[in-house]
Amino acid sequence: MKIKRFFQHVFGMVFFFVFVSFGFSAGYFIVSGIYHLFDFHTSDYFRHMAMAIISLFVMSIVGYLISIFTRSRRRNLLLEVLDALKRISKGDFNVYLELNSGKRNQFTSLVDHINHMAKQLKQLEEMRQEFISNVSHEIQSPLTSIMGFARALQFDQLSGEERSHYLSIIETESRRLSKLSDNLMKLTSLESKHHPFERHSYRLDQQIRTIILACEPHWTEKELELDVSLEKVVITADEDLMSQVWTNLIHNSIKFTPKLGTIRVHLHQVDDKTVVKITDTGIGIAKKDQVHIFERFYKADKARDRSKGGSGLGLSIVKKIIEMHDGTILVDSEEGQGTTFTITL
Repeated sequence: MKIKRFFQHVFGMVFFFVFVSFGFSAGYFIVSGIYHLFDFHTSDYFRHMAMAIISLFVMSIVGYLISIFTRSRRRNLLLEVLDALKRISKGDFNVYLELNSGKRNQFTSLVDHINHMAKQLKQLEEMRQEFISNVSHEIQSPLTSIMGFARALQFDQLSGEERSHYLSIIETESRRLSKLSDNLMKLTSLESKHHPFERHSYRLDQQIRTIILACEPHWTEKELELDVSLEKVVITADEDLMSQVWTNLIHNSIKFTPKLGTIRVHLHQVDDKTVVKITDTGIGIAKKDQVHIFERFYKADKARDRSKGGSGLGLSIVKKIIEMHDGTILVDSEEGQGTTFTITL
C-alpha cells in the first residue's frame, strides 16, 4: 500500500512538472510569435511579465477543460450507478456497469461491488424461480393422482377390489405429499441456521447398527445381502440429525438396489477422522448426474420412477447436515455397477 502511494505521488509530481512546463512553453512561443509578428521592442521585464501572464492563462484554460471532461465522465458514471441501483430495487438484476481500464479508486470499487451484487442477486432469483417450479411440479403430480382417483371413486359401478386399489393409491400419494412437506420444512429449517443443533458424544457404530436393523423388513423383502463392518467409534455430533443422514442413505441404497443385490456398510477410524462407506450394487448414477445429485429436487433419469416415491430432497438434507458437522460426503458410481457414498467426519 505504501509503495502504491509512493508511485501515486511520483506520478502526480511528474504530471505537475509536465503541465507547468507545457504552460510556460506555450506562453513563451505565443509571446515570441506576437513580438516577431508586430515587431515589438520592449524591456525584458515586460516581455517576461507577458509570458508569465499568458502561461498562467493557458494553464487555466487547459485545467478547466480537463476538469470539465473528468467531471462529465464522473457525472455520467454516477447517473449510471443510480440507474443501476434503481433497476436492482425493482427486481431487474440484469445489470452490469462497464468500467474503462484506468486508475482504480473508491468509485471504481463501488462499481465493482454493484456488479457483484447484481450477479449474486440474479443467481439467487434464478434459484428461487427454479425452486418454486420444482415444488409446484412435485406437488402437482400427486395432487393430480388424488383428484383423478377421488373422482373415479364416485362411480357406483366400481367393484370392491377397484375401490380398494384406488384408495390405496390416494393414500400413497398423500404420504408423498406429507413427506415432501416434512422434507421442505426440515431443509428450510437447516438452512435458516435456527435449527436446534446439540452436539454430544455417542457411539456411532450403535446408531448405524440400530438403523440397519430398523430397515430389516425392506432389505429382507428384496432378499438383499448385507455386509456390515462397524468399528467401535465415539463421535461428538447431533445424534438426531446424524440419524437422518444414515436413514436417508441406507433407504436409498435399498430402494435402488435390485433383488438379490448387496449392500455394504463399513465404519472405521483413520487418525482423527471417522469414515463411513455405504456401497450398493444398484442401478448406479451417470457421471453427468453425479455433480448435481446433492441439489434440491434433482433426480437422475433412472431415479424418476414415481413408484419409488422420491422427491429429490433427501440427499440435499444429508449434505447440509454433514456440512453442519464440518464433514464431507463424496459419491463414486457407475451405471449398472452400483454406488458408494463416503462420509468423513
